[in-house]
Amino acid sequence: MQKTFTALLVVAMTALAAQPSVAHHSFAAEFDANAPIELTGTVTKVEWANPHTYFYMDVTSPKGDVENWALEMGSPNGLMRRGWTRDSMKIGDVVTVTGSRAKDGSPKGNARSVVLSTGKKLFAGSSQDNAEAN
Repeated sequence: MQKTFTALLVVAMTALAAQPSVAHHSFAAEFDANAPIELTGTVTKVEWANPHTYFYMDVTSPKGDVENWALEMGSPNGLMRRGWTRDSMKIGDVVTVTGSRAKDGSPKGNARSVVLSTGKKLFAGSSQDNAEAN
């Protein structure tokens, strides 16, 4: 019985160790600091989750096309320390965001700051170097 338990424990620990871990990426791995964005649009979704909070917004291009952008912010805890609440940004709010575009050119960005529909400007917890100084 003891040998069976030990064998099962070893198998279980080996299986757990072999599982891929969820990797946290650096800013430079996914976003281009030399490709700044400034977008104004309507919030369509907000996801308060670790390790990053995401919000999505519909942005109308000069041609009239609507594109849904995904914007990455800091962790929920980090945002709350900077004055955010879960009610700061709601679906339907019109917001303006500054940040950096994804390297792959997709409609995704790392938000540096967000001007809320109330006019209040909040730092978005960007992982970009010196982001808070901008």
